[in-house]
Parts: sequence; C-alpha cells; structure tokens
Amino acid sequence: MTKMTGGRFLAETVHGYGITHAFFVPYIAPRALMEMEKLGIRRVQTHGEKAAAYMADAYARARGGPGLCMAQSVGAMNLAAGLQDPFLACSPVIAITGRERQVSQQRHAYQEVDHAGPFSAVTKYSATLSTPDQLPAYLPQAFRAATSGTPGPAHLDLEGLAGQFVVDVEAELDVVVEETFARVPPFRPEADPDAVAAALALLTRAERPVIVAGGGVTASGGGAELRALAEKLTIPVATSLNAKTMFPSDHPLALGVPGSYSRACANQALCEADLVFFVGSHAGGQVTNGYTIPPRGTPAIQLDINPGELGRNYPLEVGLQGDARNTLRRMLDRAEPVAARQSWIDRVQELVDAWKQGVSAFAASDNVPMRPERLCRELSDLLPADAILVSDTGHSGVWTGTMLDLKHPDQRYLRCAGSLGWGLPAAAGAKCAQPDRPVVCFTGDGGIWYHIGELDTARKSGINIVVVVNNNHSLNQEKNGVEGVYGGRTKGSDELWLFPETDFAKVAESMGCFGTTVHRPGELQGALEQALAAGRPAVVDVKTDVDGIAPRAWVPRA
Repeated sequence: MTKMTGGRFLAETVHGYGITHAFFVPYIAPRALMEMEKLGIRRVQTHGEKAAAYMADAYARARGGPGLCMAQSVGAMNLAAGLQDPFLACSPVIAITGRERQVSQQRHAYQEVDHAGPFSAVTKYSATLSTPDQLPAYLPQAFRAATSGTPGPAHLDLEGLAGQFVVDVEAELDVVVEETFARVPPFRPEADPDAVAAALALLTRAERPVIVAGGGVTASGGGAELRALAEKLTIPVATSLNAKTMFPSDHPLALGVPGSYSRACANQALCEADLVFFVGSHAGGQVTNGYTIPPRGTPAIQLDINPGELGRNYPLEVGLQGDARNTLRRMLDRAEPVAARQSWIDRVQELVDAWKQGVSAFAASDNVPMRPERLCRELSDLLPADAILVSDTGHSGVWTGTMLDLKHPDQRYLRCAGSLGWGLPAAAGAKCAQPDRPVVCFTGDGGIWYHIGELDTARKSGINIVVVVNNNHSLNQEKNGVEGVYGGRTKGSDELWLFPETDFAKVAESMGCFGTTVHRPGELQGALEQALAAGRPAVVDVKTDVDGIAPRAWVPRA
C-alpha cells in the first residue's frame, strides 16, 4: 500500500476510469481537484450545480462511460436536482458531495439538510464516507453501480463541508481500477436460447409487427444489428428519442419517433400492429404516450439488459433478458428471412407518406418569422456529417425528434430526459467528451434562459459549442392550455407564457462569445457556417413564429 491523501486516491481512481473532465461548483474537494490537474484532468467550474450535473450527463452519454460532477454540502441539493436528468436518461454519472460532520447532523448546522432522501430518489447507489480508508471500498462500487445493468447515477457523500475529512487526510491506500466498469455496458449477457426461439417464432408469424427501439440500443451500440434484423424479418421500426440515430431516417422501414413527442405515422402504425417488439426500451410513459400506444392488449415482446424492466408496463408474450446488441446478433443468427408482409409494408409507407405530406407546407414555408418546421428542415441539410445534436426538452424535443432528420451515419443525437434548460450545459459536456466533433445545441428562448450563464463557462473553458435558439419570445407550448383556462382571452394570460423580445446574439457577444441573428430561412446556412468556424462558443438566434406550436400526439379516436 502507498500512503497518500484521499484527494490523490480520488484523482488517480477517476483518471484510471478514463474520466477527462470534472464538472463542479466550488468549494469542493480542492485537494482532489489539484491532484486531478497533475494528471491532466480538466476542471470545469460551472455557474450552478444543476449545470454541472447536466454537463456530466451529456459527457457520459457522448463518451459511453462515466462522467463526474461535484458540489459542496451547501449545494448538494441543487446537484441532486440536476441528477434527475441522468437518472431518467440512464446515464452513468458519478456525483460527489460534501456534508457536515456527523456530530453536526440533526443539530441545525448552518445550511445543512439531510442528503439521504433527495439522492436516493435520483441514484442507483449512494454512500456516506467519513475517512479516506473507506474510499477503496466505496468509490469502485460507485463505478460498478453506475455502469452495470441499466446505467444510472451513483453518489458519494464525503464528510466535511468540502469533503475535507476524506480528501485532505492521509491513509495507506492502493488504487485499483476495474477497467470493465470504465465503459457501458461492462457486461453483455445474452437472452436464453429458448426465449430467443420463442420470440422469433412470434415475430415470423405476425402479420403486422413493429419494433420499438429505445436507448438500450444506443447504449449497447446495436444500431447495425437492429437494422439487419428489421430487414431480415421485414419489420417496420419506430425509434424513441434516445434511439433516434439507431435506424436510418430514410429507410423504407422507418416510422420515426412514437409516443408523446411523435410522428403521427409512428403512433398510427403501432395502433394497427398485431405484435410489438420493444428493444432496449422501458416502454415508458413518453414513448407510449402514457401507456396507450400501442393499445393495452397488444401482444408484446421485450428485450432489456435489466430483468426488472421486463413486463413492467406491458404484459409480455416473451421476455428477453440480455444486452441489446449481442441478443440481436443471436436472433439474426437463428432467424429465417421473412418477405411475406408486403401489404403491411405498403400500409406503413402510406402512413409515413401521408405524415410527410401533412407537414410539407410548413417545412417548405418562406414565411417570416420562420416556421420551426423550416428551421428543422434547414438544419437537417446543414448539420456537419459528424455533428452531435443536443436537444432540449419540450418543443425542442418535439421539433428535433419529429422534424429534424439526421442523414449521416456518424451523426449523434442526445436529448434531454427531464428538465428544460438542460440543452446548453449538456452541449458543453458532450463537447468535452468529443472535442474533435462539432456539437450543436437546439433549444428555445425558454430553455436558454435557465442556464445562460454557462455560455461564460464555455468561453472561459474553451468549449466551443454552437447554440441554435428557436426564439419565438415565448413558452408557446403552454399557450393553448393557459388561454383555455382564461376562456380563450389573451388579456391577463399572455404574461404566463410570453417573454419580452431578447437579442441573444448580443447577450452572447457581451460574454465574449460569437453571436448572430437569423430572420429568414436563407440566412441560416451562412450563420451556421460562421458559428462553427468562430473558434469560440457561438449563439445563432433564429427568430421564429410564435404560432409555430408543435402538434399534439396522434391518438386513436375513442
């Protein structure tokens, strides 16, 4: 064993697991941060704990391995709130916080509350440490928990406001890095052969099957296997937002995104299906529009690495416990080609064509202010072939999920799983994980306001992202609901969803970033090219139509 401080042990361990950036709000574990500097780990100081968690979330997803965020005791609850997003996104984030000494607990210590409850709600694993000699037991376990099975956040609460009673004290410690847990997934179990055979028999016999691919396909890198199986069995594929790039958007079997943030054709096909195969999908509330699409009673098969997810939301004909990529490979090995579903494929393509025709006028509109559908069509054509697109939630998730096609196989799509405002800091985290790739954030004016100060973080840290703002000076997603409460009147209701006009290009420039404004569709290409070449964080402020409200999800008539 080697005598070292807990801070050195912490730094050497996270470095051993391949972490290159730590996202934090001071004052937390400064000795560990100093030791990280010696090892070449970049320390990114954010303007808020939630932003630090969001950066670590997107960093982990873009990297395919753990991310790290840190906050002192006073900011621990803010960090816990930020962990909601990686928890919902199944993202392997390691969170480290300080806490008041045990002798001060439950005695009204200054700015101290109990951390156990909030962190237990948003982590797979949470432990309290009082001395550095506990680190070798608990820190590796945090990495095991974060990456295994369904990935998710893990949390270590270190004694001391800044964790100083763990990181500043010396002990006899050995750094042991388990490289297996430095990536997702650490293990690739395969489903039982009998279950694979039963699933294939059902898929072969079905007349109108649909595959719903989820984030598990993305996490396992199973896009090629998904496409090969769909083609071999001639089955249409709908992709959740987390699996948007796992199936080509222009493929004749592609349905697009189903559920709440959806294309009507995807929901329509799922409501006509006689068998649905959920692959790496929890079949949760968003992708099923509140567990209604497909309708209850539709026969279902589910493949998931976590057996606890099998049948949670839909009763199953067959459950397959295994890694998505490897289990799809086994299915491919055993599957016989199916080419007898032409009438179903014709029907699916009819639904897709009808949806495309229904949105084509808005997508081609030259109106000023710009329609968001046109903005998405332009971005579909203009995004670099290796771009990572990071999408906020709400309207941003609907527009990018349904109207923006990623046309190149190397493009990536990361979407917000929970909180509006995630997009800007998340884009910074993704850029840290993939510094050689262009990272473009799609958010609205409602979204960018949440963490606009992180433009300064990006500037001072040299994180050159491009933020495209769908600026309709509103939260117009709320317009119909608010005006419905007011009986259709706008007087008195406008202040509940409208914002004053803001020039985000000037705001960006005031922070030392690049800023430009787009008023017309033809201006976007030049603006995006300038932003990508600016050599600093950039904001493209696109003035869009306040009446560009995303359509509600298609649902069957009662």
